[in-house]
Amino acid sequence: MDGADSVTVGVLGSYGGRNVGDEAILTALLDRVRAGRPGTRFVIFSRRPEHTRAVHPEVEVVGWEGVCREGISAHLRRLNVLVLGGGGILYDTEARRYLRTARTAQELGVPVFTYAVGAGPLTDEADCAWVRTVLSDAVEVTVRDEESKLVLEEAGLTRPVTVTADPALLLEPGDGGRALLRAEAVPRGTRLVGMSVREPGRAAEHLDEEGYHQLLASVGDFLVHRLDAHVVFVSMERGDIRHAHAVASRMAEADRCTVLRGDHGPQQVLDIVAQLDLAVGMRLHFLVFAALAGIPLLPLPYAGKVFDFAQRIGAPALRGVVRETAGLLLAEVDRLWDERRARAAETAVRTAAMQLRAADTAELLLGYLDAAAARPAVVDRGTPVPASTAG
Repeated sequence: MDGADSVTVGVLGSYGGRNVGDEAILTALLDRVRAGRPGTRFVIFSRRPEHTRAVHPEVEVVGWEGVCREGISAHLRRLNVLVLGGGGILYDTEARRYLRTARTAQELGVPVFTYAVGAGPLTDEADCAWVRTVLSDAVEVTVRDEESKLVLEEAGLTRPVTVTADPALLLEPGDGGRALLRAEAVPRGTRLVGMSVREPGRAAEHLDEEGYHQLLASVGDFLVHRLDAHVVFVSMERGDIRHAHAVASRMAEADRCTVLRGDHGPQQVLDIVAQLDLAVGMRLHFLVFAALAGIPLLPLPYAGKVFDFAQRIGAPALRGVVRETAGLLLAEVDRLWDERRARAAETAVRTAAMQLRAADTAELLLGYLDAAAARPAVVDRGTPVPASTAG
């Protein structure tokens, strides 16, 4: 599509931060829109433009953090729509940063489309006020889970909110995992159990670092003994590697595990997960990838989004990652392995249903873009952009 049919779409989210889950969301979003509207132009607002340009050289990328309102407005004016999301970006102290840029777009006459975002924890009144102001005026508000819808309602948002599913569910596993595992010196001819750990951080402040490291070390040793398995620690952020090593250092069978160190993108990590026999993890998108690959999985919920995902795919919905749950957790791991075929079949059915809901988000956006194609952007796309704002 060219000319009058072409639109320019801005995408604003936690991109460029080298988080595999966030990058998976962006990849899925771009792929889906391109498939539906091949002539669409994109402007990606990135936290680290150099990273996003390297991964997506075919799209325009601009930096937005630390850029003044005037500078960011020069980019926003060229858009037919600004897509906000997806992923977990609406939480205390962080929500206002994204919503401030989205509000600038609205004030310039650029519609904002909220794309399968995640929300919470969201209790700070300043952030809640931004949510009410910006999302009330959005042309569409879609969230990836029921928990996020409830969070937005409790923040005071009264407009309709549509629950879809995580955009990363639209990715498909490939066949590159074996070569990637060989490059990481993971042994062949043995069962592989993947584990995903994360730092406490702002999204998981209640985690006791030493306690959950020891808990997961116990799980790792149990998997080695019970399944005669090799444990593969899969990192979704670079910071996860340190915590994976901390867990491995507490394992009695530390020689039976490998901490992956490669700087892998979403497709590569998905391909690696597809080579596993079992997945036990904290990171949401590690679990999403396991579901896509048809691997039996045990979520270790540290936040509502992981608990919600566990419920939606029919996995055991443990209430938290705390030291006192060691016995219960080991029993669940044991049960999961014994029931893996039946569990995998049920998960496949539920995952397919979630993929349809994820596709709904893209269809809503594509429908909006079809309508937007008939309307001009706010100003001519040839408007010069100050070089200082290009990141």
